[in-house]
This record gives sequence, structure tokens and C-alpha cells, in this order.
Amino acid sequence: MEKVFSKKYSFKIKKENGKKYIFDFIRKKFVLLTPEEFARQNVIKFLVYEKNYSPNLIKIETSFKINNLRKRADILVFNNKGEAVLLVECKAPYLKLTKKVIEQIAIYNLKLNVKELLISNGIVHYFCKMKNEK
Repeated sequence: MEKVFSKKYSFKIKKENGKKYIFDFIRKKFVLLTPEEFARQNVIKFLVYEKNYSPNLIKIETSFKINNLRKRADILVFNNKGEAVLLVECKAPYLKLTKKVIEQIAIYNLKLNVKELLISNGIVHYFCKMKNEK
């Protein structure tokens, strides 16, 4: 697992009815600014501006089922063939990225079977490539 530090990015923030919202340029709308959403927006910018992923190939909050339980991937990145290639799990910036987070994304990947995984709290990112051998 590789540890990568991201730069700080600028965001469009608005306040409405006493709540803050951040502009998500993937979904092209303002969404409620929670700590996890802040992390997700940092990761999106990291993926687009530093890792050169196309914004058109990034999906946010993709739903799927594992053992009849509905789960969602925070970020799922696809290649030009429509195959999922990167699964991202985001946590709030004040949370540590622990073994439990790695286990969570690994369980999700049993269903999604992508080759690359990324966990992030918006400040620190851990990236790994999967060896899909039995």
C-alpha cells in the first residue's frame, strides 16, 4: 500500500439556510458539506488534476448489493471500455485510515473486482493494486 499526500485545492462553497454546500463538479451541483464530502471532493480533484482521470469516467455513490445488503462506493472510476478500474472509499479528514477501512473496501471489491483501490480522508491517500489471483 502506497501513501500519497495531496495538495490543497480550492472549492466553491455556498451557505444556505445556515448550512454549507460544496460544488461537486462531477455531479454538477452543490451538495451538503459534510466532513466525508470534503474528503470526497479533495479526492476527486486529486484524481482529475494529479492522476489525470477523466471527470467523465468518474461516478459518485454507486450502489450495489453484497449479501442482500445495499452498499455504495464513494467513488468508482471507469476506463474507456466502461470497466471499473479504481474503487475509492472516503472518510472524514479527522479519521485515521485503519485496517477496518481497508477491510471495508476489500469486501466491496469482492463484488466490484477492480484492479486498484484507494482509501482517503481527503488529506492522506493509500493506494494499492490488486493481484486477482486465487
